[in-house]
Amino acid sequence: MSMKFAQLSAASIPLHVISKLECESFLSGLPAASQNWVAAQGFTGSLGSFCALPNAEGGISAVLVGYGDALGRERGRFHLGGVAANLPKGAYHIAQSPEGFDVEVEALGWLLAGYHFDKYRKQPASGAELVAPESVDVARIEAIAAGEALTRDLINTPTSDMGPEQLQAAFFDLAKAHGAVATAIVGEDLLAQNFPMIHTVGRASAQEPRLLEMRWGTAGPKLTLVGKGVCFDTGGLNIKPGASMGLMKKDMGGSAAVLGLAQMIMSLKLPLQLRVLVPAVENSIDGSAFRPSDILMSRKGLTVEINNTDAEGRLVLADALALADEEETDFVISMATLTGAARVAVGPDLAPYFCGDLDTVAALENSAKRVADPVWRMPFHTPYEAMIEPGIADLDNAPSGGFAGSITAALFLRRFVTDAPRYAHFDIYGWQPTAAAARPKGGCGQGTRAILEALPAILEL
Repeated sequence: MSMKFAQLSAASIPLHVISKLECESFLSGLPAASQNWVAAQGFTGSLGSFCALPNAEGGISAVLVGYGDALGRERGRFHLGGVAANLPKGAYHIAQSPEGFDVEVEALGWLLAGYHFDKYRKQPASGAELVAPESVDVARIEAIAAGEALTRDLINTPTSDMGPEQLQAAFFDLAKAHGAVATAIVGEDLLAQNFPMIHTVGRASAQEPRLLEMRWGTAGPKLTLVGKGVCFDTGGLNIKPGASMGLMKKDMGGSAAVLGLAQMIMSLKLPLQLRVLVPAVENSIDGSAFRPSDILMSRKGLTVEINNTDAEGRLVLADALALADEEETDFVISMATLTGAARVAVGPDLAPYFCGDLDTVAALENSAKRVADPVWRMPFHTPYEAMIEPGIADLDNAPSGGFAGSITAALFLRRFVTDAPRYAHFDIYGWQPTAAAARPKGGCGQGTRAILEALPAILEL
């Protein structure tokens, strides 16, 4: 399957998307032979089912696609994409659909179902393609699909091929493709230019730590995206057990998400000024690794006591957020695979986020529903500020007690964004643990489509 729509000139097979409620009525209008065929296949309009109707030449004259009932549909999303992966090779068009059928979401789901990560092993792919429905914005949906594919590819690539150096290469490739300007501050230059915590976290790795920056656009409101780029996280001297380290190639999921979002924004040529910051490091162990009880100086001038070297993501983000805050901007967004506490709170499917601006919250919530990209607002609960103040330093990177771990991490980051009028932090998982419709097991974007949809309202584009 392609992640683009079929050419409009292609001969295409009609898809009749039918809910369970209307199935009997629809089938009654078919010729008797077709009714008998459908009955023999056991098709009743159940969600995710389909039935191909044969023509006189032994080909397919049409396909019936089950759309189930409203309750069943609420238990998932991208239902047409779930069917697309199993259809025979060919071009298809949506001939009819029931009430409640969101053609833009379902068309995007079809394209997303065409994703395969085949860098290391050839993956079987369906040849089913969709002719773009007349009512959808083809360029927009294809741009969103391409941005999501970039995010998935970056996360799925193991650290052997996606360390800080390779992440920088991908970052620069994206900038070049869209005429953006990209720069990198690497190794000891981080200290010379006052990014001490990025350097500290990444200095034990064979690949030097770095801060990547991209700028695109010369007019319009200013948007700054900051993505956590920890390409692998051993936990440092507070080393993770093997089971917890198994998925740590995805600890750069925040950077993958902001790069996917940046690609969408630049492809669609949104009228804004975009700045992307990615601290790219590997949290490794050698004689130079930072230690529990160390006290670090941050770019912001705040001191941080290290109570767990496995809470390194907030350290590198802090220096990058401080840089973001030094320049006038209208909206700062950070994205990171930051805390296990967020997963315990909302599971892998929801993208929890923190934001204190209620207009921004309203825009994100409304947009998330429109584009089937679920998010969940978590509280910047100010009374918990005391939990991140250890006494011996300004901040504690890993408060003891285990309570409110995602909230205290977000409060920690908020200390480094003091001037921007709007700030939102997304604590994403970045991984699909089991295959679902249009979302194969592996890396995935979260929150990015909701953000893209909300930007016109938030930034008055």
